[in-house]
Amino acid sequence: MKKIYLIIVAAACVFTACDIDRFPSTSQTAEAITENPDATFNGLLNGAYSQLKGWSDVMHRCGEYAGDNMMIRGSSSDAFYQFISYSRTPGNGRLQTFWDNSYKVIAQTSNIMALVPEGKGDAIDSKLGECYFLRGMMYFYLCRAYGRPYYQSPATNLGVPIVNGTPDDMFNLALPDRATVKATYEQAVNDLKKAADLISANQGPSRASKEAAWALLSRVYLYMSGTWDSPNAEYAQKAVEYADKVIDSETYELLERTRFMKYNTILPEENVESIFVVKRVASEFSGYDHYYGIGGMYANIGGMGWGEMYASAKYIALLDETGRNDWYKGKIVDARAAFIEPTYKSAEQPVFRFIKNVYNTDGVQTNFNYVQADVVVNGSTATCKETVSGVTTDYTLTPVDVEQGIWSIDYKDVKPDGTFIKDVTYTGYIDQYINLNRVYPQFYIVKCSREGEDSHLHSPVISRLAEVYLNKAEAAAKTGDYATAVAALNLVRERSLPGEGYASLDAANAEQRIEKERTLELAFQAERSYDVYRNGRALTRQYPGPHAAMEDILPTDYRVVYYIPQNAINSYPGTLTQNPTSN
Repeated sequence: MKKIYLIIVAAACVFTACDIDRFPSTSQTAEAITENPDATFNGLLNGAYSQLKGWSDVMHRCGEYAGDNMMIRGSSSDAFYQFISYSRTPGNGRLQTFWDNSYKVIAQTSNIMALVPEGKGDAIDSKLGECYFLRGMMYFYLCRAYGRPYYQSPATNLGVPIVNGTPDDMFNLALPDRATVKATYEQAVNDLKKAADLISANQGPSRASKEAAWALLSRVYLYMSGTWDSPNAEYAQKAVEYADKVIDSETYELLERTRFMKYNTILPEENVESIFVVKRVASEFSGYDHYYGIGGMYANIGGMGWGEMYASAKYIALLDETGRNDWYKGKIVDARAAFIEPTYKSAEQPVFRFIKNVYNTDGVQTNFNYVQADVVVNGSTATCKETVSGVTTDYTLTPVDVEQGIWSIDYKDVKPDGTFIKDVTYTGYIDQYINLNRVYPQFYIVKCSREGEDSHLHSPVISRLAEVYLNKAEAAAKTGDYATAVAALNLVRERSLPGEGYASLDAANAEQRIEKERTLELAFQAERSYDVYRNGRALTRQYPGPHAAMEDILPTDYRVVYYIPQNAINSYPGTLTQNPTSN
């Protein structure tokens, strides 16, 4: 037992001492593990998997909320609002949970590796491979949250501490400071490669597999592949190589369009597209616990959920780019629009919905907001009216595409007191009234709900085959292989938009087209904000919401990465360098 204790003590120092799983409750003595590893391995490994449940909740929120796929109805006292508002603080409790759970997984998998040697049979080696997968995944996810994007001086920028086992001197314990981003990525890559070498059994998407390791390697190398302006062809080719390993295994299939539109409802073990997920089951939730799941903020389903975050106007516009998705009439053009459910008013109320500029009292634009103006349509003529500050204005709309219900309005922008600023033309849709939460139409998101048709049950997706194809498309384009890139891209695009594949890609359009498909396909999977910054682009959120809509967040901004939790720094036996507090 002494060896176990020493490893735990070393690992415990990486995260908050008051919140430590000393070892899985199913643990055995070191002697028992050595004598009969197969009989005790599952309990120890399950202990590591169990940490992923709390980990994945925060992983999703800090990745997705910092992007531009969603908006929130208003500010919140919950720590997750800092992810949306970019008001970074080292005392964020949710990020503390993410840090702690990540290092618990690292500690527990490292414990197993230290206790059980390789070569005791394929079954044991395969489980050791699962340990390497989980540890490598943690280092990658930690580094993308707390470390700068890879293209920004990875040899000098800081990643996270690499603590894998017991230091030689436990009595004068001094753990290392944060490793560089490059070294942290190397740790993740080496662990994932080792996982792929060792794992022999594919037990489905809720357990690590050889293919899951390859899928994650394709993403890690994509993150290392530089920007569109300055790509790293060597790492891009590696991303293609590992994507092809997954594809060529023929273990997974892209769901056909109709089935894909129900992706969120399919149990992971029945989903042929899912490669690795963090498995959740209904028995883990009881009653109103569903309010606090990932999907609980995105929708209210069957009386469950806060329903305070909605698809952003920017994301909806991207969904509508090929053709308008008319949810009220059940006309879904882009299959990915099936994961959005506007909350239409029960009684019919035709409106002209558009987005207008919002100004402060000085006449400076500060934001955007929706308008849902009652509309009357008479043949090819449509009129609407809006009342602002007690003044009602009648408007005659101009048809843009009557079949799709698209019209434009010559509108009068005003200050909060109704003072005229300027005339401007906006384009919008004639639709039915969508219920408001505060002042925002509720475009519910259900991609993280209804698994097994159970309210907000959701098993967060780490990787699925569509992402692997998108990784391949981007990486191939960065090497100049546009034929390979467009073939991979169109497999994903045409699944959602039949017959709308791109005829070709080239240097002038590859970035825009590939980024668009990644945004549409991987929305609400915690990828978007990282995709923007790793390619050296600014995040723009010029759409309605309480965020700073007029602010562009540059990839070099200090707020692109999160602060190391202060409690972790305070309890660390050694130096644990904080991220900068300004540019």
